[in-house]
Amino acid sequence: MEEFIDDKIEDGNREMAPNEKFSKLLEELKSCSVSEQKEKIEEMNELMEEMGEEEFKSVFTKEWFNEMDKMIEEKILSWENAILLLKHVGYCQTLKCFFDFAFKDSFLSNRFQEMIIEEKMMIEEKDEKLLVDLCECYLLSNRWPSPEMSSIIVPCLLKVASKKEEDEETQKEVEMALLALSNIGYWAVEQKLHLNEIKTIIEYHQEHHNLTRLAYQLAWSYLICRSYYCKSLEDVVVNELHFIRESIRELEELWKSVDWKRKEEEMGKTERKTMDIISRWIGFIHHFFNRFHLENEEYVGLFSCQVDVFRASRDNHDEIGKKCVILFNESANNLTVKVDDLLKSGAIDVILEELHRPTLNKGLAFESLKFFYRLSLRFKGKEDDEMEEAKRKELKRKMLEKMEEKGVEDNIINFQISLKFFYAKDDGFFHV
Repeated sequence: MEEFIDDKIEDGNREMAPNEKFSKLLEELKSCSVSEQKEKIEEMNELMEEMGEEEFKSVFTKEWFNEMDKMIEEKILSWENAILLLKHVGYCQTLKCFFDFAFKDSFLSNRFQEMIIEEKMMIEEKDEKLLVDLCECYLLSNRWPSPEMSSIIVPCLLKVASKKEEDEETQKEVEMALLALSNIGYWAVEQKLHLNEIKTIIEYHQEHHNLTRLAYQLAWSYLICRSYYCKSLEDVVVNELHFIRESIRELEELWKSVDWKRKEEEMGKTERKTMDIISRWIGFIHHFFNRFHLENEEYVGLFSCQVDVFRASRDNHDEIGKKCVILFNESANNLTVKVDDLLKSGAIDVILEELHRPTLNKGLAFESLKFFYRLSLRFKGKEDDEMEEAKRKELKRKMLEKMEEKGVEDNIINFQISLKFFYAKDDGFFHV
C-alpha cells in the first residue's frame, strides 16, 4: 500500500511532457472565448518548438487534423485562431523536417483545397491575406500539392516572397512564404510559375541584403529542388547566381557566430536557430553535389569552409560533423570534383584525423571509411593521356603518404563496418 502511495506521489510530481501539455491545452481550448483561445494557442505554439520528432508525430495525427476540421466547422475555433495554430504546426513540421501524410489524408486538407480554389476564383471582394494564409497553412503541412493546387499556390506565395521592404513584419511574411515554398519536394513545378521570380528574389538580396538568413537559404532551397526536373537550371544556379560563392560566404559568417564549446541544450534560441541554418546549408550543398556536375574553381574554398565547420563541431555536435563527412562523401562521388581539391582544402586530412581519434563513434567511422572507399574508386582506372596518368599516380602517392603518416591503416583493418574495408597497397588503394 505504501509503495502504491509513493508511486502516485511520484507520478503526480512528474513534469508533463510538451506533447501532454499540448493535448491538455487543446481540450481547454474548446471551452474558451476567442481572446482566451489566442492566449492558449500562443502557449501551444511554444510547446510545439520543444517537441522531438516522436512527440510531434504522436500529437499531429490524421485524427488531430480531423478534429481541427470539426472545431472549425462547428465554429468552436475561429478562423483567425485556427490559422495562428495551424500555420505554426506547419512551420515547426517543415523546419524540423517532421514529414508525414497525416494532414494530406485529412478532412482539413480537403477543406483548405476547396477554400483556396474558391478564394482564387473570386473576382470581387477577394481576401488576399486569407488566400495567402490558406496557401501557407496548406503547403507547410503538405509536400505533395497537385498540379492544380501548385498553379494557384506558387504564384500567390512568390508574390509575397518578392516584397522588397526591409521592415521586420515584411521580412517575417517573406520568410514564411519562402518556407512554405521550400516544402515542395523534389518534383516538377512548371518553370513558368517560378523561375524569373525566384531568380529576382535571390539577385535582389545579393545586392541589397533585404532577406533574413533563413529566408535567403529557403529561396536557394526552392530553386535547387526545381533543378531535379530542369537540367537547364544548372547554369543558372552555378554561373548566374553563384551558389558555391554564396554558400561559402553564408557558412563562414554563420559558423563564426556560434560558440561551439557549448552543447545544443546550453545554447539560447537564437544560437540554436543559427545551428539549424548551418545544418540546412550543409544539406543543400550535399544535394547540389548529388544533382549538379559542373567543374568549379571555388570548390577548394567550399571544402575548406566545411573543414572549419567540421573541426568546430566534432566535440559537441556530432550530427553536424557527420553531415560534413557525408557531404565530403558525395563530393568524392562527383566526378567533376577533383581529388586534388579535396586534398588542398584539408578535407582528406581532417577525416584521417577523425579516424585516429579515440572517441570516434561508429557512425562517423562508417562515413569516413566510405569516403576513402569512394576516393579509391577514383584511382582504379588508367588514363589514356600520359600526363594525366602521371598526375593520377602522384595524387595516389600523396594519399598513401598521408594515410601512413596518420597511422590510419590499423583503423581501417579494425573497423569492419558493413563494407568490410581493408587496406591493400598492392591492389591500388583499397580493396573491397
